[in-house]
Amino acid sequence: MIALIAARSLNNVIGKKGKIPWKIQGEQKEFKELTIGNIVIMGRKTYEEIGHPLANRKTIVLSKNQVFKAENLYSAKSVKEALDLAHTLEKSDGLKKNIFFAGGYEIYKEALPLVDTMYLTQVELTVKDGDTFFPAFNESDFEIEKGQTFGDKIKFTRNIYRRK
Repeated sequence: MIALIAARSLNNVIGKKGKIPWKIQGEQKEFKELTIGNIVIMGRKTYEEIGHPLANRKTIVLSKNQVFKAENLYSAKSVKEALDLAHTLEKSDGLKKNIFFAGGYEIYKEALPLVDTMYLTQVELTVKDGDTFFPAFNESDFEIEKGQTFGDKIKFTRNIYRRK
């Protein structure tokens, strides 16, 4: 499965000044649960915000200029190169892995036509002065499974979009 995983606000914001504009207890739990044991592809800025390789996952960082190399950390210069590398890593492990695109905007935009599934968390807040938005896509291309709503102070709903 090739998937995309993201959280967005009511006004479609995914970032503000290079950071995720919310901290909500439990909101990132699904990310970890879904991606453990799999392959995660992310852009350089997203990786730098996290600050370290993801435990128990193979992480591929997209960067045209920098090379990232550590245990379970790899670099690629394009989405195509990252997918090719992901498939090579899969074969070397001898196990079928899920591949997740995990941001930011440019990566999501390029990956959208390639994904089978999108895990989109809707965060029930409007972010003022957000500067990074989830890319537009045709919702009619997907069957939408509405998820459960969580959160005390700020509610969030995890939805799954499966390509028709």
